[in-house]
Amino acid sequence: MIKTIEGIYRDGEIHLSQLPQDISDRSQVLVTFLDPGKIDPTKLRQLIDQLETIAGIGQGFEELNAGQTRPIGDFVEEMQQKYGISG
Repeated sequence: MIKTIEGIYRDGEIHLSQLPQDISDRSQVLVTFLDPGKIDPTKLRQLIDQLETIAGIGQGFEELNAGQTRPIGDFVEEMQQKYGISG
């Protein structure tokens, strides 16, 4: 599972904007430092959305490989809700 959470690095510590949900006590993390004067908040949100989409696709392949399937209508509904697309 990939979960992206924004945070701030201050005085040698990373302060997360929210606490992660459904994460084990010993999860691996990757930390990326962004130049605060050069990142557009809208583009950052788009990047986070893209990372979560990639993670969702990976999870879908894991489910498929494990023989777990679901109706295509459920998938369509989920995508409509996530991206505000009307059917």
